[in-house]
Amino acid sequence: MNDIANKSLSNSQRALQELRRMIFAGELAGGTDHLESELAERLGMSRTPIREAALTLENQGLLELRPRKGVRILPVSAADMREIYEVLTALESQAAEQAALMGYDEEALRHLAQAIGDMDLAIESEDLEAWAEADNRFHAELVRLGNNNRVNAIFNMMNDQVRRARMTTLFIRPVPTKSNADHRAVYDAIRQGDDDTARRRHREHRQHAKEILIGLLEKHRLNHL
Repeated sequence: MNDIANKSLSNSQRALQELRRMIFAGELAGGTDHLESELAERLGMSRTPIREAALTLENQGLLELRPRKGVRILPVSAADMREIYEVLTALESQAAEQAALMGYDEEALRHLAQAIGDMDLAIESEDLEAWAEADNRFHAELVRLGNNNRVNAIFNMMNDQVRRARMTTLFIRPVPTKSNADHRAVYDAIRQGDDDTARRRHREHRQHAKEILIGLLEKHRLNHL
């Protein structure tokens, strides 16, 4: 019985990872419909782990489960991204401010510093995918340091949409050297306990990132991701 449960759990995790990968890679494009049986065949598993994974992805805002019609991959437009960035800008800026007020030492901030270092190395090696992964770690860690569980939950839900748009525009955007400098400025403000600067610099950073991303989506007519 336990072996069956472990196998089911393993298949559910694999289904979740694969479906997320396929959505972010564009293999399951925004606005497309897919039967659970189709996805199960593509992944070589039964429909049960597909349904379990789809429920999780629905909660994360990546797809919609429709009775007797399978799943619909939710599209993300430039207008959607504008709204998402407005929310994330407010929440993350608050998290930066709260992190600065927490009095963290350098050891407590080591994961934030590591993400910045990894982003610098990624730029030097021209590895934009590695940069995007480190950038995501920076923002997730910043929100964690803000120590607000509800902010963290909203961030996790909306950040997946940002990741989809960012991966679509990753190789047509300017080299993100300014983004790295912004992250370091936010880190320094938090380490120094300067809550006003931490909040302001992060807000400016997110607003600039929004302008770049939405500009690329509109310029290249990527209206639905």
